Amino acid sequence: MDKKDKIFLDTTAVSTFEFNETVASVFDDMITRSVPLYREIILQQARLTSAFYREGTKIYDLGCSTGNFTAALISEMGEREFNLIAVDNSPPMLEYFNKRISGFIGHSRVKPVLSDIMDIKFEKSSVIVANLTLQFIPVAQRGKIIKKIYDSLIPGGIFLITEKTVNPDGKLASLQQEFYYRLKEENGYSKIEITRKREALENILIPETVEAHIKRLKAAGFHAIEIWLKWFHFAAFLCRKDS
Repeated sequence: MDKKDKIFLDTTAVSTFEFNETVASVFDDMITRSVPLYREIILQQARLTSAFYREGTKIYDLGCSTGNFTAALISEMGEREFNLIAVDNSPPMLEYFNKRISGFIGHSRVKPVLSDIMDIKFEKSSVIVANLTLQFIPVAQRGKIIKKIYDSLIPGGIFLITEKTVNPDGKLASLQQEFYYRLKEENGYSKIEITRKREALENILIPETVEAHIKRLKAAGFHAIEIWLKWFHFAAFLCRKDS
């Protein structure tokens, strides 16, 4: 059973959010209670990856955390050969990732890498996944990493990205937040926990509008872009590199 996320019940909780041992130990509970339809996102991304993967290329999981996508992909691919590079810059996250993935038959198809994703030298790839990762990168650097991703993909390859977004209309943005906080309360978080986590993430997690994401993706070269899932704040994109 996953350890319960009670980090922000503690009045001495750190003021700035970071992916340390404390967060890593409760991450699976935190993510499933904090991100609507998270399991559905992971499931469908694994299926999309299976459909678009091409032999002789790489799959990248950028910000792999504790391995939810990787585990789903191993299950989806079955006995098919593939080569996945799983990247995270948090040693505790990668430690949990390694413990989890080592229990799967065929885990040798996965290479965990401890690195800032900005430092990755991408090899030829057919699928790149980034779940709730770009939002933690300084805005000024986001275009650079998206361009690197685009350039590494083979024609017909895809980039799957999920992000927390914000609506440019103030009233709709407030509505998004209201319904999101309501969901978190329904998932067992108290108002004080929600407030403390929001304060801890301030200036750490910087969401952008859907329009800003699409503009950046198009600037990198993507023109086939699908928002295949949207739930108030959260949006999952499928971006295909054309020939």
